[in-house]
Amino acid sequence: MNGLGRAMIIMGLLLVAAGLMVSFAPKLPSWLGRLPGDISIKRENFSFYFPVVTCLVITAILSFLLWLLRR
Repeated sequence: MNGLGRAMIIMGLLLVAAGLMVSFAPKLPSWLGRLPGDISIKRENFSFYFPVVTCLVITAILSFLLWLLRR
């Protein structure tokens, strides 16, 4: 299999995974987006939210799963 074919398969799998995540997003635990360390700023006409710790947790879980699959 050449590099282009492999890249297209991987991108397709990522799109399927993203679609599944969007489909099951309402069923995710409520604490997932509200961990300590997530940045949330609310003002009168402005709100900003950046889930720093949530991103780190998701990255760690995905890295561990990919590490297991490559073994």
